[in-house]
Amino acid sequence: MTDSALRDDIDLTDCDREPIHIPQAVQPHGFLLVLDGDSLTILQGAGAIEDLTGRAAWLNRPVAELLGDSVVRRLGQMAQSEARGFACRWRAANRLEYDVVVHYAPALMAGQAPRLIVEVEQSSQQTRLGVELIARLDAAGAGMERAGTTQEVCDHAAEAFRQLTGFDRIMIYRFLDDEAGRVVAEARAHGASSFLNHHFPATDIPRQARALYLRNPVRVIPDSHYKPQPLRPVAPDEPPLDMSDVGLRSVSPVHLQYLKNMDVRASASVSIIVDDVLWGLVACHSATPQLLPYEIRVACATLARTLARQLKSKADAELYRERVRLRRLEDGLVARLPAERPLEQALADQSAQLMELVGADGVALVREGHVVRFGHTPPEEAFATLHDWLRRQPGLRPVSTNALSTLLPEADAWRLHGSGLLAVRLPGDDPLSILWFRAEILETVRWAGNPETAVKSGGALTPRASFEEWSQTVSGRARRWSASTVESAARLRDALADFAAVNQLRSLNQSLQARLTERDLRLEQQQYLMQEVNHRVQNSLTLVSSFLGLQAREQADGPAATALQEARRRVRAVSTVHSRLYRGDDNTSIDLNRYIGELVADLGSSMGPDWAAAIDTDLAPVCVEAGRAVTIGLVLTELIINAQKYAYDGAPGPLRIHLTEDEDAFRLSVADQGKGGHKAGKGFGSMMIRSLVGQLDGRIDYLDRRPGLEVVLKARINPTL
Repeated sequence: MTDSALRDDIDLTDCDREPIHIPQAVQPHGFLLVLDGDSLTILQGAGAIEDLTGRAAWLNRPVAELLGDSVVRRLGQMAQSEARGFACRWRAANRLEYDVVVHYAPALMAGQAPRLIVEVEQSSQQTRLGVELIARLDAAGAGMERAGTTQEVCDHAAEAFRQLTGFDRIMIYRFLDDEAGRVVAEARAHGASSFLNHHFPATDIPRQARALYLRNPVRVIPDSHYKPQPLRPVAPDEPPLDMSDVGLRSVSPVHLQYLKNMDVRASASVSIIVDDVLWGLVACHSATPQLLPYEIRVACATLARTLARQLKSKADAELYRERVRLRRLEDGLVARLPAERPLEQALADQSAQLMELVGADGVALVREGHVVRFGHTPPEEAFATLHDWLRRQPGLRPVSTNALSTLLPEADAWRLHGSGLLAVRLPGDDPLSILWFRAEILETVRWAGNPETAVKSGGALTPRASFEEWSQTVSGRARRWSASTVESAARLRDALADFAAVNQLRSLNQSLQARLTERDLRLEQQQYLMQEVNHRVQNSLTLVSSFLGLQAREQADGPAATALQEARRRVRAVSTVHSRLYRGDDNTSIDLNRYIGELVADLGSSMGPDWAAAIDTDLAPVCVEAGRAVTIGLVLTELIINAQKYAYDGAPGPLRIHLTEDEDAFRLSVADQGKGGHKAGKGFGSMMIRSLVGQLDGRIDYLDRRPGLEVVLKARINPTL
């Protein structure tokens, strides 16, 4: 098959549908063999097999005839254990050394062993780097650890990758919220063009390419001018060979043209994966052909994992420091409010501190028919529209946006001072609203070429031909409100609600002194009744749990006993939330750190001391609404029950529960080291999990870790933000 035919066979009418994982061709810096998993005979091949092996006849022949007995013994050992990756080195007919790398593909018929995909690619022609390579990685990791900020980490990483690979230009490329990307750090040779701080549109890296970057973290094109080597023979009656894991896999002709338009001859990409999410890429470019041998690719993957860990560590530390800072500002602001004055007047005296708390350019205090403004805000006549719009927003949660005119078209008239809005509304019959504003920032986005030119032409994909800097001015936008800032506004609202309640009581004391005793008595009665109701509800849940436990013990060890114990654990999950909700001061939110800790301890005690000792938790402080906490607790209970039943066939074994926060979402994982395979089924527990995850508007993933299974639940902390 010719180069032209290969390109014609691919339907390039939609970038996101291009089948880049099944090109059925390889790059020419090595060759590929597809082997029968049982006999190790050659079924297909691609590349210069004849030239490098010296054998003209190879199809349907034992692979030992091409690669030798020592290589075959190693392949057999790897096939027996289904090991992947580097197998050994092999000397070709041209006397050069080649690296042998093993992957697997599904068998063509049921009952057969998986097919072996054997890549034979040119090596560095050097002995293994050993201590020298490890020392390089250690020095690079130490440099990133010493970095004080995320930006410094990226700068160190760019230079470390350049020293490791020798490429002309290294770019640390970060994906943005809209799937576009920006070059946040760069290291380059003298004379290499710079793309630092340039943006690239989402179409440059389509969805299926991002999925492959998660699966195959290092991708190399030694020479973008190569001619694809087709897979031989063509098997029209068989499904195309999935080449997702193949390092020699031929690249999309669109991407090759893209590189040529950039004057890039050699390219490599290394994935930066943080918490199983593609954070970005390390993009390596050279103006001349350049090989990146297997051992350097492994080193690149290791360095990228070190970079990912440092990015997460620095982000977590920065988030913690920001939360501590905001907490200090909140406490100081509330402490300075004079108790004897109405809340609105007290806040007016603290307008500068209100703006400092959230980093706003202006603030307004709005009560029905009355507006007090400070700093840079929209004109007074705008607040009737704003107040009416805010009243239509559900609940008492903060409202935040950095582009108000996209939600409220009327706001376009005053976007100069009101493009960004963060608003909270205090409860009450005559509620007070606090509206913080951020001014419009006319942002000039520097694109690497006009992104609008990356479109289809005549039905075929055509990458843009120019990467000269192209600037775009974006209006109607303000600085984004961070998740910690929105949390701070919510906490301030709660503190001010308490302050307002105290002030209201003080006013009532002053004006209704004669009725003070009666009012206090009623309040005490209401509080007593509330406590009594809460106490009885808690007792009822405990009683139900006890009955289920007694009934389970009467059933001995049969399936009924197991079902009753599972039901009891579910009841305890709800009971624990209720207990924490009404033992604390906040009746609207639950700290998942403390709640999950109590829930796991309770489940561990019911499962026995061996299980209790085997469960390990690592829980970040994440606050959610009480209702969501109940749902999360039930999902966690089901996952622990599944791990107990299936991971180790009922025997105790290591179980790790990990809770983290990523901006406005949480990630809860349950991981075991058992036999795996216990994924979502059709039973009651699986149906319950799917229903509960749907209630959270989240997603649940079952990840085969070999050994064991990791189940990851992801959902937003506050679904309305």
